[in-house]
Amino acid sequence: MSFRIVRQSKFRHVFGQPLKREQCYDNIRITKNSWDSNFCAVNPKFLAIITEIAGGGAFLVLPLFKTGRIDVSYPQVAGHKGPVMDIAWCPHNDNVIASASDDSFVRVWHIPDGGLVRPLVDPVVELIGHQKRVGLIQWHMSANNVLLSAGADCKIFIWNVGTGEVLSQINHPDIIYDCCWSWDGSRFVTTCKDRKIRVYDPHTGEVEHEAMGHEGTKPQRAIYLRNGLIFTTGFSRMSERQYALRSEVALSEPFTLEVLDISNGLLIPFYDPDVNLLYLCAKGDSNIRYFEITDEPPFVHYINTYQSTVPQRGMGMMPKRGCDIKHCEISRFYRLHTSGFCEVLSFTVPRKSDQFQDDLYPNTVSDVPAISAEEWVDGKEAEPILVSLKEGFVPSRKQEFKVTKKSNILDKMPKQSTQVASAASDKKMDELLDEIKKMKGTLIKHERRIRELERKIEAPLASVEPSPSPVVPPSPPPHISGNGVIPE
Repeated sequence: MSFRIVRQSKFRHVFGQPLKREQCYDNIRITKNSWDSNFCAVNPKFLAIITEIAGGGAFLVLPLFKTGRIDVSYPQVAGHKGPVMDIAWCPHNDNVIASASDDSFVRVWHIPDGGLVRPLVDPVVELIGHQKRVGLIQWHMSANNVLLSAGADCKIFIWNVGTGEVLSQINHPDIIYDCCWSWDGSRFVTTCKDRKIRVYDPHTGEVEHEAMGHEGTKPQRAIYLRNGLIFTTGFSRMSERQYALRSEVALSEPFTLEVLDISNGLLIPFYDPDVNLLYLCAKGDSNIRYFEITDEPPFVHYINTYQSTVPQRGMGMMPKRGCDIKHCEISRFYRLHTSGFCEVLSFTVPRKSDQFQDDLYPNTVSDVPAISAEEWVDGKEAEPILVSLKEGFVPSRKQEFKVTKKSNILDKMPKQSTQVASAASDKKMDELLDEIKKMKGTLIKHERRIRELERKIEAPLASVEPSPSPVVPPSPPPHISGNGVIPE
């Protein structure tokens, strides 16, 4: 007689429920780009979706309340000259979003409250450094205005968005597939075309740990968990989709390595650090698998699968501070369909009580930065500031996002000295103009003199009738004496 023991978990009955169609978003020209990006980013204020546009790159920013059918003439953020590859909302300011494009630029935009009323083409700051396509951007969770970007030029830049300057530049061995900050931002992990997983120190750019990842040649994904472990997704040699849990000190020896199925879509992980839930979805799939990560073997426990009849084009996950706590919503996803429809999918845990559920909603990441960019540059590290959701989330009071670029050397000159330099320059210019006029006058005089001399020479030649001259054979060259005199 056999007994089946079911693992006890408060998330065993989590289920996903799509919202009604009028509560979703329709008539969106979703991008047809084949890049492995989510194409969607969301925060408690706005929903951003990369769209298809002729002659450049653009993305749509919608307030969450603007549901239903979207007008085709709705204003977009359209400042890029190439297709937009990735977008990411700032974790410390819900009105600031960064975008990476095929035109090698990273731009940061400020979205006004209530959304756009006209197309936005002027970014707050433009980050110039990459030489090729920029396919990945990610904000630092603790440090204010610190942004990471990775491009096809095999370079990783870490920017201070507040000043528009480069904090660090790291050369990567090959094309970068994925990149993710650690929980406190002291390290970041990358996956690469050479199938290796690398852990970097962002301050020095040195590789702290390196090992082979999944054996397949297709792209891989990697994310840092809150406990410092690394979760990766990839393919085996037989094109089987896999996931693995690794320690950064022993990347080549995963704690667990499981095969899910055989398919072409890359598994994209979405992580909830508050309750250690992990969601796996892929482009072209119509399902979402979710797991719970614990300290007990096999560490990654399968919970359930959300099944749908429509494949997804992209996916975005709402931060916990934007979820509906009253209805025990633990996560909310925005699924993009190829038909131009954005479906809102809510994952809830059924509870009979209407009271606040402490076990479902521990303290979550707030929108207040723990440290400044200058402190991070000086080597200070800090975990994100957490806030309780028991009384509901109250956004922090923030000022308008501003960029203070390094001033030009001309701006540092005193106003008086600048005026003196301008006056001296004008005087010099007048002297040069006078000299040019004098030279032109001299040239005109010489031209007149040359014409007069030519007329004097031509006049006697025209009055004399030319007569035929006998042909004289050429004489031998004269002999020149030693004193230089030609004898008669």
